[in-house]
Amino acid sequence: MKPLLAAVAAFLFLLPTAHAREAEREGTVIDGTTNTALAGAIVTVGDKAVLTDAQGRYEVAGGSEPLKVRLTGYRRETIAAGDADQTRQTIKLTPLVPKALYLTVYGIGATFLLDPALDVIEHSKLNALVIDLKGDRGLIPYPSALPLAGKIGAQKLRTIPDLKALVSGLKAKNLYLIARIVTFKDDLLATAHPEWAIHGPGGGLWKDREGLAWIDPFRKAAWDYPIGVAEEAAAAGFDEIQFDYIRFPDARGIVFSEASTETSRVGAITGFLREARRRLVPYNVFLAMDSFGYVCWNENDTGIGQRVEDLATVVDVISPMLYPSGFQFGIPGYRNPVQNPYEIVYKSLEECKRRTANLPARYRPWLQAFTDYAFGGKIFGAEEIGKQIKAARDAGTDGWMLWNPRNVYTTNDIKPDPPADAKAKAADVKATDAKPTDVKAPATR
Repeated sequence: MKPLLAAVAAFLFLLPTAHAREAEREGTVIDGTTNTALAGAIVTVGDKAVLTDAQGRYEVAGGSEPLKVRLTGYRRETIAAGDADQTRQTIKLTPLVPKALYLTVYGIGATFLLDPALDVIEHSKLNALVIDLKGDRGLIPYPSALPLAGKIGAQKLRTIPDLKALVSGLKAKNLYLIARIVTFKDDLLATAHPEWAIHGPGGGLWKDREGLAWIDPFRKAAWDYPIGVAEEAAAAGFDEIQFDYIRFPDARGIVFSEASTETSRVGAITGFLREARRRLVPYNVFLAMDSFGYVCWNENDTGIGQRVEDLATVVDVISPMLYPSGFQFGIPGYRNPVQNPYEIVYKSLEECKRRTANLPARYRPWLQAFTDYAFGGKIFGAEEIGKQIKAARDAGTDGWMLWNPRNVYTTNDIKPDPPADAKAKAADVKATDAKPTDVKAPATR
């Protein structure tokens, strides 16, 4: 009997249990340059994600699905199921500080705009591109599988014949790709679905200064459409999803489906971003959002649902629009912003960082690469752009992005970063305890 029991025990020992068949995978995520452990890296398997601990360690369920890893400030990594021993391994992430140009729905498809932009990227040592995949007027420039896109007329302009081919070609140039998705400003969707739109006091569709209607951020039924665009961008290979116009309009006398209070507005905006984050988990993409510049300073939601402490809990990257021309009231100590582009950018970023010091989100600002429209028409050339870039760098941000709505960029205006020893000292900016109180940004981007 004893030999039989021993044989059965041995047989049972050799049988693959459920746990053995799918042994847990564990390992460490480290900086590929310094070999230091990386805490807070996101490790994803399927639709489940975990964070690495203070020693960079992770533990995830076993299985045959790829292991995907990301951390702001680094390139994403995917470890295929057949690559090495996934049950225990060290994953190295490559540091990355995105330095980007922006191209509209039209710019990405026009060689007379795209080619010069790529030339600037190459010669000025940039490494990233922001591309409109849902533009300011609701247009989606690639063949989308979303039925609603065709029904509402969002597909009437095709400047990207093949999205995956575009991504593949740009990735061959080693570019970090950001999909910009205009969210609640959508005249096409609001016109087709007025039940989802913001209304005026008389009951008709409310329209902004450009004559465009907006979606009511409280209407959760409307969230699926822009998040669907984000999923298509992620599936095509974009590294980051950036939601713009992820806010309530800065206007009075408009009617929403719910009572508009600071609490309800902040809840709607963070709720949308949480839902987007949940649906984007399997793609291992970074999640970003654009904010008004004064959101860095205002302790309330600026009347638009953007409160930086709340935003920093739901996205990887916050991108405040720190165009000096947009700071019509200036900031403490600097009342003519276009004459002080370094101070506007640096001090705004430092204020944001102070308020979210214990939260995981990082900052990557939008910088001004267009002629001033508010303080006398100052041209923003190499000197002004350079000062803003230096300010972003001195503030320790996760890179920067240049905004020019005409998509006109030249190497005369955009220079390579200077050597490290030429960086400006942050201490050159005089500190002040004064703050503007509840300053409203202009109703522009």
